[in-house]
Amino acid sequence: MSGRAQLMWDEAVTGYDFGSGHPMDPVRLALTRRLVDAFGLDREVEVVAAKAAGESTLRLVHREDYIAAVRAASADPGAADQSYGLGTMDDPAFAGMHEVSSLIAGQSVGAAEAVWRGEALHAVNFAGGLHHAMPGGASGFCIYNDASLAIARLLELGAERVTYVDVDVHHGDGVQAAFWDDPRVLTISLHEHPRTLFPQTGWPEETGAESAEGSAVNVALPAGTGDAGWLRAFHAVVPELIADFRPQVLVTQHGADTHFEDPLAHLAVSLDAQRAVQVACHDLAHEHADGRWVALGGGGYAVVDVVPRSWTHLVAIAAGRAVAPETVIPESWRQEVFARTRQLAPARMTDGRWPVRWAGWEEGYDPADRLDQAVLATRRAVFPLRGLLA
Repeated sequence: MSGRAQLMWDEAVTGYDFGSGHPMDPVRLALTRRLVDAFGLDREVEVVAAKAAGESTLRLVHREDYIAAVRAASADPGAADQSYGLGTMDDPAFAGMHEVSSLIAGQSVGAAEAVWRGEALHAVNFAGGLHHAMPGGASGFCIYNDASLAIARLLELGAERVTYVDVDVHHGDGVQAAFWDDPRVLTISLHEHPRTLFPQTGWPEETGAESAEGSAVNVALPAGTGDAGWLRAFHAVVPELIADFRPQVLVTQHGADTHFEDPLAHLAVSLDAQRAVQVACHDLAHEHADGRWVALGGGGYAVVDVVPRSWTHLVAIAAGRAVAPETVIPESWRQEVFARTRQLAPARMTDGRWPVRWAGWEEGYDPADRLDQAVLATRRAVFPLRGLLA
């Protein structure tokens, strides 16, 4: 197996563009790629442009009629069929939508193939993580569910156990739905509570179909949760479940919209805590999945201050060349940010909260604390189904 990491990248993914004023601004992808280059990380990874996902690959997850609807909307955006979630405020149709969505999906599928076949130990597609798309419809800025397609491809190649960990602020509903009745896939999502955020799913009681009880795990975090609570919840649930499940591959989604600056949600997590979870996911892959790690992007709408820094940390960790939080950002990148956006760029790779600290679950819990109540609800719902102590 090659120890080198792959970065999946084709400049054409920046064409995933819902138009002016839409929160999913593709500049976040371009700026991330430029920051990766500014730190010289492009020389530490193998940069690979995988081919777009073809029809047979898309059909591993998506219905044939939905793919046809996406193709039709891509050719004639004005005729998009809203019954499939296309041409809506969240998911406006645009020319070439099918092609670029297939290309992003292809990068995640290519990442999964490379890791499974031993061509790379780690593979990153920060343009991916479009976790809301359903088998038969678009949702939440997501047309094709590249995360689900990557997992489905791993199963097709012979994987018997895959764990998916989603730390986006929104529930990973599309991935959960795709594998709801498949005990080979353990989906774990930490997200803001469905009472206060789209898509209003991801309750702790959602634990999988009868044929796969305990294969879906949801930690619904109170609005306002910050670094200590977020990391406490992650470490109270994720490592124990992964150790028990023993996945052959770990697939993770790193939406940056948990950040306190993100305009679409209500958690209060710092860049430094996001980096800590990225490191934890890397370590869990090595401890329990022979190092096989596919890491994806996701949401994130503070497109200058947060997303490029967060995902550059992700690439650096995957490359084995972690960037220290206090590192000064190259001036060349800061100038490019201003030229592109007329915004001032951040100066360092930290929010000033490193090292981040939290209290481990083994130290005891407070039954009056809302964060601890959320963690306990998840453990009580899932852990007994897997033969673990809640």
